Amino acid sequence: MNDPESRDTPIERLGKFGLIDRLCAGAGKINPGTVKGPGDDACIIDTGNSLTLVSSDLLMEGIHFNLVYTPVKHLGYKAVIRGISDIFAMNGRPGQILVSLGISSRFSVEQIDSLYEGIYLACKRYNIDLAGGDTSSSLTGLTIGITSIGTVDRESITARDGAGPNDLVCVTGDLGAAYMGLQVLEREGRLFGMDKSFKPDLTGYEYIIERQLKPEFPVDVLEQLREKEILPTSMIDISDGLASDILHICKSSGTGCRLYYEKIPIDTETFNTAEEFGIDPVVAALNGGDDYELLFTSPPANYSRIMELKDVRIIGHLTAPEQGNMLISPEGTAVELKAQGWNKL
Repeated sequence: MNDPESRDTPIERLGKFGLIDRLCAGAGKINPGTVKGPGDDACIIDTGNSLTLVSSDLLMEGIHFNLVYTPVKHLGYKAVIRGISDIFAMNGRPGQILVSLGISSRFSVEQIDSLYEGIYLACKRYNIDLAGGDTSSSLTGLTIGITSIGTVDRESITARDGAGPNDLVCVTGDLGAAYMGLQVLEREGRLFGMDKSFKPDLTGYEYIIERQLKPEFPVDVLEQLREKEILPTSMIDISDGLASDILHICKSSGTGCRLYYEKIPIDTETFNTAEEFGIDPVVAALNGGDDYELLFTSPPANYSRIMELKDVRIIGHLTAPEQGNMLISPEGTAVELKAQGWNKL
């Protein structure tokens, strides 16, 4: 039984990333093929001619998704994107996924068929093979586990720890849309919960809702980088929010950063919806998560070539670590960046 006087540390005090750091503190290398273990988007395994990348993701009903407003077909698609984005973020090419499910008795065969329709659709879109997995009964709803496997050439591997002071900080696409789409869906879900006859009107929110329910990964940017012969010094997918993810890079690379408020790309629909909800759109971009865009760094010498890339923005630069991690306002005021984004276990 739990002792009410126990001095055990609540997990929420550490948070997701603090818990990961604690659990992996004792992880060592026993096998020579293990090039990199915990601490990046995927582990790196030396398999001979090239490097193999492996990552895993877990999605829990009620934590990562709500089936009141999430179609299961869309959920299957998004689960694949969530998994393979880790492989892409290390400059690799995903090739296979394994899918494991925990399924409660309230789900029908047809619902699981629909989930797999979304999984197969994403696999076809990104040239991925569904190579296996597992299923189990569940007492707590639906659980989806995705293991992603890919490869990368030795000279092309991009981790979080290769950046240095003065490197440019770049992002793809626009940020905060998925978070604002979630705000709209949760609002409509609450209204439906109060009145089952309620018909949601999502007109004007199509883009941000799609970014939440059916995101796409910017593979074309990786192709552009290869064509321009730009190898990022570090890279990460933006899944936990821009602030959390730039801090991951800074921690791994031993740097600080300066991000500029007015340079963070935000779509007009995201901006307008944020204002409707009384949210600073830049705060949505910094802390919202689920964007599945790329955040990467590159030396200043590549500035002109980066400016030629489609859908890429330079939003800041890295600094010496003692200068801290700062967001610079349009007036020039420096505010400390903190990891306040997606932190659900």
